[in-house]
Amino acid sequence: QVQLVESGGGLVQAGGSLRLSCAASGRTLRRCAMGWFRQAPGKERQFVASISDSGDSTYYTDSVKGRFTMSRDNAKNTVYLQMNSLKPEDTAVYYCAAASRMLIAVVTGAYDYWGQGTQVTVSS
Repeated sequence: QVQLVESGGGLVQAGGSLRLSCAASGRTLRRCAMGWFRQAPGKERQFVASISDSGDSTYYTDSVKGRFTMSRDNAKNTVYLQMNSLKPEDTAVYYCAAASRMLIAVVTGAYDYWGQGTQVTVSS
């Protein structure tokens, strides 16, 4: 069993930055691909970014490419999402997820464990 806890969300003006963290307990993440998803009010949960177990590979949804960077520190059992040049349309609850597989995954069904989410609000 894996417990995931996100932190780092908040209110920021457009153009600003936030860094989300996701700390895991209960199991090492060394053989887990990790993902970040987001869900805006009234919308489905959307893929944002994924990273392979080793951290060598990352993949981003088109709308965040060049602005968001996902990374991981396996020694700390933690993944991060650095978000720059934030836009109002980035406003959502952001969720961290862990998959029992090593390769990148972009669909929610590929992930086995989810955090409770952290709110990100970008004002215009």
